[in-house]
Amino acid sequence: MAIATINPATGETLKTFEPLNDTEIAAKLNSAQQAFENYRNTSFNERSQWLNTAASILEQDKADFAKLMTIEMGKPYKAAIAEVEKCAAVCRYYAENAADFLADVSVKTDASHSFVRYQPLGIILAVMPWNFPFWQVFRFAAPALMAGNVGLLKHASNVPQCALAIEDIIKRAGFPGGAFQTLLIGAAQVADLMADERVKAATLTGSEPAGISLAVAAGKQIKKTVLELGGSDPFIVLESADLPLAAATATQARMLNTGQSCIAAKRFIVAEAIADQFEQLLLEKFTALKVGDPMLPDTDLGPLATPGILQDLDQQVKTAVKSGGKVLTGGHPLDIPGNFYPPTIIIDIPADSQIAQEEFFGPVALLFRVPNIDTAIKLANATPFGLGASAWTNNHQERDRLITEIEAGAVFINGLVKSDPRLPFGGIKRSGYGRELSIQGIHEFVNVKTVWVK
Repeated sequence: MAIATINPATGETLKTFEPLNDTEIAAKLNSAQQAFENYRNTSFNERSQWLNTAASILEQDKADFAKLMTIEMGKPYKAAIAEVEKCAAVCRYYAENAADFLADVSVKTDASHSFVRYQPLGIILAVMPWNFPFWQVFRFAAPALMAGNVGLLKHASNVPQCALAIEDIIKRAGFPGGAFQTLLIGAAQVADLMADERVKAATLTGSEPAGISLAVAAGKQIKKTVLELGGSDPFIVLESADLPLAAATATQARMLNTGQSCIAAKRFIVAEAIADQFEQLLLEKFTALKVGDPMLPDTDLGPLATPGILQDLDQQVKTAVKSGGKVLTGGHPLDIPGNFYPPTIIIDIPADSQIAQEEFFGPVALLFRVPNIDTAIKLANATPFGLGASAWTNNHQERDRLITEIEAGAVFINGLVKSDPRLPFGGIKRSGYGRELSIQGIHEFVNVKTVWVK
């Protein structure tokens, strides 16, 4: 993929970039390593001041950053504003809490004094996706920088201006030169970066193939990785649920970021007794959504990020219909300029079909009917993914079973699955491994050093 800004609402190429050559990459690596030698010795107070300044820059210039996201990947402007604000929040969270998260922990042993100390590793490579082009980066950068690491960002090729803007924010905030740098490079250049001994670890948010590629490259060098990959999150609705609230939340959960989110609800698993009512409520909500210019304040869904994503989604819908599915609304790309696909609901897909196992990365909901909670949990787990799950019930016994038996990194009862700086975030199975955010996130890229003194 060319490194370029291509407006997904119009198809217009606005700006292109040449990938860095080997000499330029080497200079970036040298700068990062030199920065780390000094930056690792800065105090938590200094780092927190810089990170709080970054938060202030995000808040002050959020309109510009939001517009950049909308132009590069089609995110509705109002959602882009919220994303920038969330980035500021995660910066302030780690600025306030990192010193406590990384304080020495005393442990009683046979030593005179024994404790655990957390120390930075060095250069951390971040391979980040286009769908949340600011948030995905800052939820890595904030804890990594507070821990004393330095970062190299290989962002998605369709959001290069977002990537450069983030580097500029870190510089303007006062962080030392080289502490966080953007590398405008292609995916094929990542393996060579992982082979460089100065790069100590890597994190990736993206597709399953991308995660496999990075994990293989890192594994050859025996380097730590954190992977947050795809999801086919279930949204379970049982008989005791508040159906109007569940349907409204289901719409929000499926249409988040025009459906282009790993933790978007994708498979709606509904108890047979209330399925007709829920289906009608969901249909009403979907058909009321406005698709169009993502810069307009009343737009609910913008374009998909690239023509390829649109084509893949359309092919999946066709496959679902061939497998026995029935389209209630939507089902075809809109016949207008740009990568627009309407809100779509598909019912009657055989639960054991191959297409039912896949992740639909766009505004398409698959609706399944089940006779009871046993079947609901079995179907929820019948996927190679395990990122998040939302389940709706007001029955305490059902709630406890859902929390315990659903195979996922997060289970939200009567609520929307979302990331929160205060809670660890990540998946199991083919959704990846490791955790971001909270105390667990900052501990992923440190040396957990045992100290024993007699």
